[in-house]
Parts: sequence; structure tokens; C-alpha cells
Amino acid sequence: MFAAYAARIDRDQPLNGLELGDRPEPGQRPGWTTVTVKAASLNHHDLWTLRGVGITEDAFPMILGGDAAGIDEDGNEVVIHSVIGETGHGIGPGEKRSLLTERYQGTFAERVSVPTWNLLPKPKELSFEEATCLPTAWLTAYRMLFTNAGVRPGQSVLVQGAGGGVATAAIVLGAAAGLRVFATSRDEAKRRRAVELGAEAAFEAGARLPHKMDAVIETVGAATWSHSVKCLKPGGSLVISGATSGPNPPAAELTRIFFHELKVIGSTMGSKDELADLMDFCAATGVRPVIDSVLPLDRVREGLEKMAGGELFGKVVLTV
Repeated sequence: MFAAYAARIDRDQPLNGLELGDRPEPGQRPGWTTVTVKAASLNHHDLWTLRGVGITEDAFPMILGGDAAGIDEDGNEVVIHSVIGETGHGIGPGEKRSLLTERYQGTFAERVSVPTWNLLPKPKELSFEEATCLPTAWLTAYRMLFTNAGVRPGQSVLVQGAGGGVATAAIVLGAAAGLRVFATSRDEAKRRRAVELGAEAAFEAGARLPHKMDAVIETVGAATWSHSVKCLKPGGSLVISGATSGPNPPAAELTRIFFHELKVIGSTMGSKDELADLMDFCAATGVRPVIDSVLPLDRVREGLEKMAGGELFGKVVLTV
């Protein structure tokens, strides 16, 4: 079958390890199902795989891709929850949880095999292209806002780095849930787009805000960390799920964190139940993922280059 895969590690030029071509069909194993992929979406995790992060040399070649929507063996339209081993279904005893492409082949292919437990029915209201955006970036944003930040309608949330998949999702979901959403970006066009999607206002990165926030959604890391901490009300929550600008901020702001009793909460992906709730929310409200572009699978390099350069707003989707 045709697939896009990481053939080798290149930490400095990750796309040098990307290859397209034939790969073996998924094997059959008890408790697993093969899905015919209709659409898959890109995540920064795909670039990390090409850099050798979270994967060992002996796992290569590895088909990229964690998100997909498609057709299962019984003809049902399904969405894949990409956290493998969350409950032990379909894996060996004692195996730690992982994401697709860390131990098991990914979704940038004509077919992918996953534990049957990891499949959820695709809502009829969502297209395959829309549905494939939800399991990583949108699920991450959903959990950050509603599980970990615990914000309520009317409260204020700052989303750092408008344009990225998680940040865009947080803006749309937060606005739809009645939050007062504010956003930052270095790019004027992205700030305008954030307001169009529901942000009350958008500012230059590091700018003074009109008031303190109840929560900050942080995916940028080092470049925005100090600003995120300083923007919070006493007792506020800083929820972090990524560090695209690096993991080591110039100042940790520890004094401010303990003096104002701030909560710093790490957040990774989300549960299968949260993904089901997110899909129901989108189906019921008309909220839809923001898609930057849709490309055929054989143009995956173009999508990865765009993502690596920060030149997108929303998700890049691959059709198979």
C-alpha cells in the first residue's frame, strides 16, 4: 500500500528522513481492526518522529500520522483515538500507553490497524476531513480548557500563539462555550483571523492585556512563558501542552507562581470519552475544525514544510 513514512532520523533537517512509497499491509491480530483511511491530519508529533523524539532506531521505517477518519472492516465510518494502550485493550499486559507512530505504524497510508477499542463512530454531521482534525489538536484543546483549566462561561482565557492547531481549537471551542477568549500572535493576519473565529481581542505577543486572565492556554513554551505567568489572576491556571519555541524559558517566574498561588498544569492529549464528548459538541453546535489546507497524501511534504515554518492557521489535512 502507498504510505508516507520516516525512513531515518535527521535531527536538524527532519524532512530529509521522509519517504513516500510502498509499505506492507497491516497485519491481523486479535482485538485489532484495519481501517481504510479517508483523511488524516498533520501534527507537530510527525516532525518530532522524523527527528527521532519518542521513538527508537529499531522502530524505523515508521509510517507517520496519528489522526485519521475512515471506514472500518464492517463498513462503518469511524474516527481513531490515537492513544494506544490507554486501558490495555488490544495490547500486551503491562505495556505503557503510547501514541500511534511511537510503537505502531501510523495513519499516513491507505490502511492502518488499531485496537478495535480505539474506534469511535464518526458523527454524520462531520466530514472525514473535519473529523480527522479532532483526535489530537482539538482533543488536546478540549481537555486543556474544560478538564484541566476548569473554566466556566464568562471567565477569561488567554490563548498564546494563535494559528497553531491546538491554539486555534482553543479559540473556537472557548468562544463557543461562552468564554471571553483573548489571543496573541506575532502575525497581524493571524490576529485578525483569531478575532474572526471568536476571540474578543488579539494582541502582539507579550503585549499588555486589558485585564488579568482566569487561565492561559500555553503551547509556545519558552518565548511566551513569562508573559503567560504574568497575565494570570491570583489563583489562575496556566495549562501547557507544548513548547514549540523551546522548553527552557529565560525565567521560570517561580516567585510569582508561588506568591500568587498559580496553578501550572501539564496536559497531554485526552481520553476516549473526552473525544466522544468533543465530537458530540461539534455535531450539536455546528462548531467545525479550522482547516488551513487539504492536500492529497502524495503532497505530505508540502504540508509538513508549511507546518514546520509556522505558515498555517488551523490544520493541514491529507486525503487518501
